[in-house]
Amino acid sequence: MSKFRKKPVIIDAVQFKTEDILNHMELAEFLRLSERRHWRDGNDLIISTLEGEMRAGPGDWIIKGVAGEFYPCKNDIFKMTYEPV
Repeated sequence: MSKFRKKPVIIDAVQFKTEDILNHMELAEFLRLSERRHWRDGNDLIISTLEGEMRAGPGDWIIKGVAGEFYPCKNDIFKMTYEPV
């Protein structure tokens, strides 16, 4: 078995907060850059990703990947994987 390390890549990301209208506006602007669809389902945000529809809950991060794709990431995983630049 071979071992690999993630290449250092700077990403754009926005954390999803349910009760913050400014956050909703920031997310809408962030996701508007995508041709992929997204919509609300109760407190969750549904994002059409390259792998299909994915659900982001409150506190999750929405990440713009290196190819311009969007996908959600749980807060604890995000904190273990990324650091501010």
